[in-house]
Amino acid sequence: MDPAPFHSDVADAPPGARVTWGHADDGTRLRLALWPPGPRGMVAIFPGRTEMIEKYGRVISDLAGRGYGAAVIDWRGQGLSDRLKGKPLLGDIPDFSHFQRDVAVLRRALDTHAPNAPRFVLAHSMGGCIALRALLDGFPGQAVSFSAPMWGLPLTGALRRTITALRPALGLSRLDLREVPGAGIEFRLWENPFDNNDLTSDRATYEWMQHQVQACPDLRLGAPSLRWLLAALVETTALAGMPAPAIAAYCGLGTRERIVSGDAIETRMAEWPNGRLDLFDGALHELLMEQPKTRADFLNRTCDLFDAAPR
Repeated sequence: MDPAPFHSDVADAPPGARVTWGHADDGTRLRLALWPPGPRGMVAIFPGRTEMIEKYGRVISDLAGRGYGAAVIDWRGQGLSDRLKGKPLLGDIPDFSHFQRDVAVLRRALDTHAPNAPRFVLAHSMGGCIALRALLDGFPGQAVSFSAPMWGLPLTGALRRTITALRPALGLSRLDLREVPGAGIEFRLWENPFDNNDLTSDRATYEWMQHQVQACPDLRLGAPSLRWLLAALVETTALAGMPAPAIAAYCGLGTRERIVSGDAIETRMAEWPNGRLDLFDGALHELLMEQPKTRADFLNRTCDLFDAAPR
């Protein structure tokens, strides 16, 4: 794999990263970062929509302090991976199965980089949707931790049915490549004020996240497309009908969650053998970017699960 750029000046990441380009089987170029394996193993981080490797620098530092190395990928369409031509700020995917091509690249990189290290999964939001599918398809891991996984979207049943019914017409007219209706400044992190955000209640961390995309415009991503929304509805509906994979799971959810469906998360975790769900009082969507106590509690419980997993 060829070396890839990394904005270390905004990442607050530990040294030692190997940042490279990989290629999916359809030719899409993807950026990956791999830190050295820790004595307790490797954590494969599945980021959420709009996120990029640099955003997880502080998380990777914390994992290293607990004895874990880490690997992170920029999903297609975000970070420095290949984006939609002509509309680089539009979050788009025709089908969520395409993300599993990216997972295959991450898996090959881990197999080469740390073939004998115990492997764990830490997944946030859209990454939780991608990770669930990957685990069901055989992605290896001793345990998994989810932060506000996107296993459903907070849409009314009527709106969901209307959008799904319009899918063929939208695709034929290419209207599905427009932003989701009502997309506003809240989808533009680099200029959205803290008081208008649904991501974190921690102002200092929010300003750090903003600084990353203000200082490095190539890391920005805006609103999702209608096609992304349709694909997400199809995938979350399909996953809801499948049993949980045979892996120990931990899940955290903020009580002020407004981006993904809390009901879908509670339903899934109630049926997950060897699964545990914790609610974090007052927290918004991004537990890994939340108030210091919330963030530390979630990461400690995540690492406690990983520590207890059989090697």
